Formats: sequence, C-alpha cells, structure tokens
Amino acid sequence: MEDRRFDVVVVGGGHAGIEAAFATARMGFKTALLTINPDNVGWTPCNPSMGGPAKGILIREIDALGGEMAKTVDEAMIHVRVLNKSKGPAVWALRAQVDKYLYSRIMKEKLLNQDNLHLFQALVEEILFSDGKVDG
Repeated sequence: MEDRRFDVVVVGGGHAGIEAAFATARMGFKTALLTINPDNVGWTPCNPSMGGPAKGILIREIDALGGEMAKTVDEAMIHVRVLNKSKGPAVWALRAQVDKYLYSRIMKEKLLNQDNLHLFQALVEEILFSDGKVDG
C-alpha cells in the first residue's frame, strides 16, 4: 500500500490551492492536493478572463514567485488585449481570455508531473487532530 503520510495537505484545487501545492512540492515537501474533481482543477466556471487592472497584478506576482498560472494562461489563451488603451499607460492592463477546458487540462497535467505532489479526489468534511497535529 502506498504511504499516505504527507508533509503538507492542500484542500481545494482552485487557483490558490494549485499554487500552494506547487510551491510546497517544489520546496521538497511531500504534498497532497485534495479536490472534489481532479478533472476540473483551476476551473474558471463563469468568466475565463485572466488579467486586467487588479487580477493582472496578482498573476504577475505569482509568476515572479515561480507560480504556474501565468505560464498556463500563455498556453491556453485564445485572445489577449490591452485594456484602458484610451487612458494613460499607468492604467493599461493585459487581459487574456483562456479556453477554460484547455487551461484545466494543462494544469492537471502539470500537477500530475510535479515531483513531491500527489493529486487526490476527495471531499474534506473534517480535519482530525492528535496532540496538536493534523492526523487525518
């Protein structure tokens, strides 16, 4: 049976959970990423826009820290434009539209190929503690 002990357990396969799992796995920690549906990691259910005046700053910060979001956006984008072009350069912002199905597939593939990272389908209903440590 596979050893199911992990240094880090990340609950949720959304954008933040994915980046947290990549970061800890790349730091050498044995990491488990738990998500309800592994086929929908990084899912953008409503608006597949990445970037813009506020979110664009966040994506660039994640990229500067070695994250995967910006790289995956580059691989899955179907349209990109500069917003606020009629205003001054201080408020210009890139925004990309991504193919949300492709984005999710690419991200899942990256997760599955990352050393120290294990992707599991799971619904977390409770966190168990023993002696002040997470036990299950």
